[in-house]
Amino acid sequence: FMLIDAAGVSLPNVVETLFAEEMGSYLVGVIAAEQAKAEGISNPGFGFVGGVPGATITKFEMGYVQGVRSVFPNARIVDYYANNWGAPELAKAQAKNWFDGGIYCIFSAAGSTGNGVIAQAKEERTRGKKVWAIGVDSDQYEDGLYNATDSAVLTSMLKKVENATYQILSEMKDGKFTSGIRVFDLSIDAVGYSDRNALLAKSAKDAAEKARKDILSGKIVVEKTFAGAKAKGLVPASLHAVDD
Repeated sequence: FMLIDAAGVSLPNVVETLFAEEMGSYLVGVIAAEQAKAEGISNPGFGFVGGVPGATITKFEMGYVQGVRSVFPNARIVDYYANNWGAPELAKAQAKNWFDGGIYCIFSAAGSTGNGVIAQAKEERTRGKKVWAIGVDSDQYEDGLYNATDSAVLTSMLKKVENATYQILSEMKDGKFTSGIRVFDLSIDAVGYSDRNALLAKSAKDAAEKARKDILSGKIVVEKTFAGAKAKGLVPASLHAVDD
């Protein structure tokens, strides 16, 4: 048996698959920051919306913030936790407040709550404002369409469950099944980003690809806990992430 995004079963016939969300989130953080440079945005700010605080969502936030700050070391970063996975109206209101206050791009990892960020970004871009939302888990490009051809979703942090599943099934077929916890990462393309938006700058994609290679080589180590990232001065101490 294979469990997705679950751990703690500890049975000899069960593999528990987790994902290195911090790595994929780092890449979209790089993309957001490089897109701001490409668009000539002065002093861009960046936001993160989480659902319920916890170690898994912290991985998304920490990766994103480290990615942004690899480009803009002193970037303004704000975050908000809705304490709810199904309240898009809360995220929409927060996104409006942030966009009004100069935030350029917001990444959400909040279930359907995060759809509120996309909805507000669509309204802002319809009015001609240069702001972006970043989707999560699957490609949310179409969710961000505000006319027939343009989307407010710059990119999405992809969790490629199909690649992890293929890896496990291949191991089972070859008689190499092992139980326990497995963490799937960039090495098998289990996390990544979407590049469907035609407005995504080439420089942003190039920077993300360089970051991908540097993570794989060990040149870049992405901290996945708030404590670890804060201790190294990689993220603002004012963030609301938790590690449990």
